[in-house]
Amino acid sequence: MTARPYRLGVLLGDGIGPEIVPASVRVVDAALAAAGAAPVDWHELPLGASAIEEHGSAIPATTMEALADLDGWLLGPHDSAAYPEPFRSQLNPSGAIRKHFDLYANVRPARGFGSGKAIAPDTDLVIVRENTEGFYADRNTFAGTGEYMPTADVAIAMGVFTRPAIERVARAAFELAGRRRKKLTIVHKANVLQLSSGLFKRVCLEVAESYPDIAVDDFHIDAMTVHLLRRAADFDVLVAENMFGDILSDMAGELAGSLGIAPSVNASDDRCMAQAAHGSAPDIAGRGLANPIAMILSSGMLLDWLGTRFGDERAADAAVRVEDGVRAAVQGGVSTRDLGGTASTDEFTDAVVQRITLKESGGRVGATSLMN
Repeated sequence: MTARPYRLGVLLGDGIGPEIVPASVRVVDAALAAAGAAPVDWHELPLGASAIEEHGSAIPATTMEALADLDGWLLGPHDSAAYPEPFRSQLNPSGAIRKHFDLYANVRPARGFGSGKAIAPDTDLVIVRENTEGFYADRNTFAGTGEYMPTADVAIAMGVFTRPAIERVARAAFELAGRRRKKLTIVHKANVLQLSSGLFKRVCLEVAESYPDIAVDDFHIDAMTVHLLRRAADFDVLVAENMFGDILSDMAGELAGSLGIAPSVNASDDRCMAQAAHGSAPDIAGRGLANPIAMILSSGMLLDWLGTRFGDERAADAAVRVEDGVRAAVQGGVSTRDLGGTASTDEFTDAVVQRITLKESGGRVGATSLMN
């Protein structure tokens, strides 16, 4: 059990980031204190539009260097589509960080709150998305974005699938399934993309042979969308290539209640970045309307990852307290507008902190820890 305080980065980002990231910091501090853990040594670093103005880069080299010395970090959403050129056409900040640190597993849970506006409130699944290659061209090259136009009327994007990348994300997904309900679904399109998506399916099935206690099935990506709509509660862990995983996780978040409650971490064996699955919502920025749940739960996932990596029971306990506090607040009638409530960002955060402070942890086993 680690006794030292964690050194965590804070990257506020754009839009609602400066509202939901500090909310998450407050909740993490409260959860660690309630678990009897050492307080976090927080390091705020420049990123996004403000970093362009002050440092001439959306992700300054000094930020990337500082991240390398930290145990993990919280990344707020960015609005790279609104950046001036040439920054708009460059790899966005989160993509640059993922590529630089080889954060190969994007873990995105979708778990309903049993109330509110959820289409499928009994949803409780996790999508493990391969994060370094696949059909997202910007993940597939050492330099450049992997997209190019030989003429003004022709655009080409590069898709890459490799056995090592598939094997490592498949093992991460199987390890996670072993800690949950021991069910794993492989999502692919091998019937049409027989070589690329076919390799993904075949390698995942090969990895499955090392996990005989895990029940395995597979579905084509188009069929998977239908199955999620009709019977989301039947699924536990899904593993998919980059773009398929991204699309499915947004859909699953909405089924569970709202994209505003959809958390994620981007992780490797020794790095972890908490990042909400949603965007920067510039239309409501600065108005106190943002739902901080996704960012708060993402921060809890980071605590869970730290607890697993360092054998730190207190960090793992704090992670449970974060999720329990959020659920207690929502089930107690406190929520933001997207979930049908009236609470502001700060009011909801206050409610979560209060419940963490007053309630003992339920001791639920972490549902999202991956590595080590």
